[in-house]
Amino acid sequence: MRVEIWTDIACPWCYVGKARFDKALAAFPHRDEVEVVHRSFELDPGRAKGDVQPVITMLTKKYGMSEAQAEAGEDNLGAQAAAEGLDYRTRGRDHGNTFDMHRLLHFARERGVQDELIQILYRANFAEERSVFTEGDERLVELAVEAGLDAEAVRAVLADPARYADEVRADEREAAQLGANGVPFFVLDRTYGVSGAQPAEVFTQALTQAWGERTPLKLVDQDGAQACGPDGCAVPQQD
Repeated sequence: MRVEIWTDIACPWCYVGKARFDKALAAFPHRDEVEVVHRSFELDPGRAKGDVQPVITMLTKKYGMSEAQAEAGEDNLGAQAAAEGLDYRTRGRDHGNTFDMHRLLHFARERGVQDELIQILYRANFAEERSVFTEGDERLVELAVEAGLDAEAVRAVLADPARYADEVRADEREAAQLGANGVPFFVLDRTYGVSGAQPAEVFTQALTQAWGERTPLKLVDQDGAQACGPDGCAVPQQD
């Protein structure tokens, strides 16, 4: 079974939601048969790469809330994260463009370390003092190497804006087609969708239901049809 998760590194509920989903998946009896794929979704796709501002400032401008309201919201997110065992800095974080991170996540998927990289990027953005937006590409290289990627290969991806750009845009178009207007957005076997950072019990229920309703392959067959198998191909004998 495949679970696809549309997320953005700048999304705090994605950070919390991943922890809740991971908790449900860890207890799922068929967890070893579940493939998890992280898909791209930018919350602020129009933001220029060098346009970085404090999270509190971004919240007040984007949502028209007061500074006190923005700080209260961050405090609530900090409490929600702590309940899942996550560190979360409620003050002093910044906000910027995440497109390069999404490109690296596609590269990481090819190398089999996508889940490791997204968790490291979340931790760096939400829990660490160093910014993932203001230190340039070398900060992303450092984090990608921690996930198991080769530094020079990562630098090559970051140096070429076209690398994996189409894959990121394709994910975002698909999210729109599926009706996802916010993240996190979880799609189970292209049958069930779960929106938002739901409690772990909701993910447990969704995993169980999606697994139980998988449709087995219906074979349209005809006796005697020619085929190749693990022992090779049977060659018809001529009379």
